[in-house]
Amino acid sequence: MLAIASDHGGFALKSEIIRHLEELGVEYRDYGTFTDESVDYPVYAEKAARAVVSGECDRGIVICGTGIGVSIAANKVRGIRCALCCDSYSAEMSRQHNNSNVLALGGRVTGPGLALKIVDVFLNTEFSGGRHARRVDLISDIETR
Repeated sequence: MLAIASDHGGFALKSEIIRHLEELGVEYRDYGTFTDESVDYPVYAEKAARAVVSGECDRGIVICGTGIGVSIAANKVRGIRCALCCDSYSAEMSRQHNNSNVLALGGRVTGPGLALKIVDVFLNTEFSGGRHARRVDLISDIETR
């Protein structure tokens, strides 16, 4: 199950991504917003992030105008490794090397065609483990200090 959420600045891109997920048969849960009316992005980023850390969802996608605000907000939730990606290579490396569990996108920065490619890479790339697992553990350790 995939968690997805956006603010008003990411609403249009979220709608495109949801159509794509439905075409692929990917199960998702939409944590809002449900219109393009102005809302506060931390509220929606937190909802998706908490769904991931609780195990309700395996991974998440959060979207605002730039992707910066939602990535900062999501990363405040302990256990989240949210990566803001503007290209598919970064999405691939965020999964392989960092075991990212939330993808952040900018609805006003990344066009829908590229965004869908980034989403596909994020969903289809597995964590490499090995030496990268030690580094991810070091990141997790920071949360306990």
